[in-house]
Amino acid sequence: MAEFGVATPSVKVAGVTPATATGKALSVVALRKTYGDVVAVDEASMEIAAGEFVTFLGASGSGKTTTLMMIAGFCEPDSGTITVGDRDVTRLAPQKRGLGFVFQQYLLFP
Repeated sequence: MAEFGVATPSVKVAGVTPATATGKALSVVALRKTYGDVVAVDEASMEIAAGEFVTFLGASGSGKTTTLMMIAGFCEPDSGTITVGDRDVTRLAPQKRGLGFVFQQYLLFP
């Protein structure tokens, strides 16, 4: 299985730095998702501070989209936890997580 990396640059986004952000931190711990014998995400863990801008980089099939789908609540992990602020959202429905989500669309970038 391919791996993906998480890049967290220390820059201001819209004039906000992670230290002054008003949002909530995201914590992903030991997230795992399989489809039959195929391991899509294997023990992914990350801490993202409130206000941080994060990019997932990796080869096709490395688990980027599956990880994002689990964070958003559209796909349930086999194991692991997803926490927003101090609230465990791992098993919450997407509309109850308080997160925004934009689907990947090639039409957005002609």
